[in-house]
Amino acid sequence: VAGNHHAWEAGSPHQLPAAPAGPRGPGASTARGDVICYYGNRGEPEPIVLTPGVYGLSNALLDTPWRKLCFGKKLFQEAVARSQALPKDVLVAQLLDVLSNEEAQLPDPAIEDQGQEYVQPILNKYAAVCVRCPGYGTRTNTIILVDADGHVTFTERSMLDKDPSRWEISTHEFTLQS
Repeated sequence: VAGNHHAWEAGSPHQLPAAPAGPRGPGASTARGDVICYYGNRGEPEPIVLTPGVYGLSNALLDTPWRKLCFGKKLFQEAVARSQALPKDVLVAQLLDVLSNEEAQLPDPAIEDQGQEYVQPILNKYAAVCVRCPGYGTRTNTIILVDADGHVTFTERSMLDKDPSRWEISTHEFTLQS
């Protein structure tokens, strides 16, 4: 799972891009039988059980087909395809690179139509996987790796003092309980 967290200057959190998840069989998402669901504050009133696949999350519903989200999913899938040959720390670094991509994915009428009054002035920045605008943008990146044995590596990179040149990375490792 890889994701960005954004904040308005007022500090309310929003979550952005590429998050993979999915069951290995009908109704179960892991070999252990865990179920992975998506639930948000918009859309369906009940959690949605995710089937096998790669999912993207932006400032909209799961898998809203914004170009930046589709681009982020593509970059994510390319990194995952190379992951078997990579040490874990290199994979985490590559996934953080995906979440740091500032390449505008325009034109994108779906983004351009969303919130015309506030999106238009920052469109070139807002249409990227990683948003860097005055008062709004990516403030935290999260990478969660889970191996077949249930070993979890949770890495989070957070911006310090609203300064995009200063970041802190923390990693926590643990094993899921049966």
